[in-house]
Amino acid sequence: MAKDYYQILGVARGAALADIKKAYRRLARKFHPDLNPGDKTAEARFKEIQGAYAVLSDPKKRAQYDQFGDTGGVPPGAGPGGPGAPGFEGFDFSDYGSSTFRDFFENLFGGGVVRGAEPPAGGPGRGEDLHYTMQVGFEDAIHGVQARIRVNRLAACEACRGHGHVSGGRKRSCPACGGSGRGAVQRGFMKFSGACPACGGTGQAPGDPCRACGGQGAVQKSDLISVRIPAGVDNGSKVRVPGRGNAGRNGGPPGDLYIVIEVAPHAFFRREGANISIRVPISVPEATLGAKIEVPTLWGKTTIRIPPGTRSGQKFRIKEQGATVAGRKGRGDEYAEVYIVPPPFDNERIREMMKELEKISGPNPRATTGMN
Repeated sequence: MAKDYYQILGVARGAALADIKKAYRRLARKFHPDLNPGDKTAEARFKEIQGAYAVLSDPKKRAQYDQFGDTGGVPPGAGPGGPGAPGFEGFDFSDYGSSTFRDFFENLFGGGVVRGAEPPAGGPGRGEDLHYTMQVGFEDAIHGVQARIRVNRLAACEACRGHGHVSGGRKRSCPACGGSGRGAVQRGFMKFSGACPACGGTGQAPGDPCRACGGQGAVQKSDLISVRIPAGVDNGSKVRVPGRGNAGRNGGPPGDLYIVIEVAPHAFFRREGANISIRVPISVPEATLGAKIEVPTLWGKTTIRIPPGTRSGQKFRIKEQGATVAGRKGRGDEYAEVYIVPPPFDNERIREMMKELEKISGPNPRATTGMN
């Protein structure tokens, strides 16, 4: 009985090639034998779908089929594993949504497909990034500082230029791919092609292992690195030093060095983002009568006015005397919080004055709060 390939794929006779591909993908995934183990009906349906797609996806075969009809069932080799099977070789999976058909089967059958985002095993690869924790002083973090650090890293072997082997004369074809630079991975009835994992797509066999690095392409090295810590860094900030990480694989570029900052605490400054806070002591007369006092900042000393009747805990803002923030313009503010220091209690003259002050200072301050 003649087969209707359009009906098998569920598309109209005048369907565009894109619609035929879409229908084929959906049905192939549904009836694939590896997804339906032991189901003979699904296996037969899968063969039928492959046969229909082999004809309708080829413009010449499709024109012949439209003119003369079925030419005898499933084309030779359309069954699973058969020679010349259309399978999935050359099939374009790139437009199958965000999770590609290729990824679906790769996950199902345990990987083995070389992705474009990952270099093949034999090809060049970027080196690993390194992280180095560095403690800097509080004021150095604010103003920036030039520092030198010693870092142990894997550097590219100079003898083999990071490849791990030496050519030693005449070039030889890669035995794994025969010099083509291409390799294939078989998963069930599907075959995927990519760069040869043995030679990384070069088509040439690697030479003898380098004696200087033992074939690793990298050697251990202790580097003294000069680095500029920018102004405004804070705890957890990272300073990137390009190309100072571990050497790349097979001549690939090195990774980067990231310096993770730890800021040492200061004796009296505290930092909150771009703002700086400080607690400043004042005397009872200064708090009562008011005064002008000198206050330290990260940029030098400045003078602030303490108004009469100032209480402990009051804060005074000093504009643009705070910290810079790495990558931003301008500076934050400094906030000076004052606290009143009582006079020495063992001075007889002061005790007499305090007693006199007690008589004339007015009502009990707790009375106004409702506590008494």
